[in-house]
Amino acid sequence: MQAFPYKLYLVVSEEACVDRDILWVTEEAIKGGVDIVQLREKHKTTAEFTSLAIKLKALLDKYNVPLIINDNIQVAMKVNAAGLHVGNSDMAPSHVKELWPECSLLGYSIEYIEQLSGIEVHYANHLGISPVFSTLTKTDTVTEWGLEGIAKICKLTHKPLVAIGNINANNAKAVINAGANCLAVVSAICGADDPRQAAMEIKNQIGIYDLKKI
Repeated sequence: MQAFPYKLYLVVSEEACVDRDILWVTEEAIKGGVDIVQLREKHKTTAEFTSLAIKLKALLDKYNVPLIINDNIQVAMKVNAAGLHVGNSDMAPSHVKELWPECSLLGYSIEYIEQLSGIEVHYANHLGISPVFSTLTKTDTVTEWGLEGIAKICKLTHKPLVAIGNINANNAKAVINAGANCLAVVSAICGADDPRQAAMEIKNQIGIYDLKKI
């Protein structure tokens, strides 16, 4: 399996932060244990997206936390992000690597099982299992994988797996036990009254699992 040292992955947007400052929410989450951040803005212009990404990257650089940009290679390259995440209907991973060979953290969402036998998977550094559980933040769900889906995908690929979709402190341990390498969280952290505490609670669930493995 390729190296993927990150365990708690925050997917953040201004909308998900519920009228609070996205930079404050992100910084609190980092202090709670988030170790990689993806900026997902579906409704901004490229100029607006770039402006926000520059501010977020400046914050993340203080903590040595990588920034992933969702589905906008122009923004990702402009702000010198660590990587890009694309879905099944976005720019193909092979095209991303062609335009941006230095991209070392290219994530690719797996929405149906046939993708695992396709060529595009080989260009991705890690795979997003999307969604594990259905969620109101994603309305175009193709497959709700569940824990059984994670276990099935584990048997079909050696790529690191990032699980996303209605993950919180109550189900985090089960998702890791099913085979996910990393948990991506949106609402359970961005919408929490205390984002730092919410991140700590999820990270603790992952930590308990790691200790048991040792």
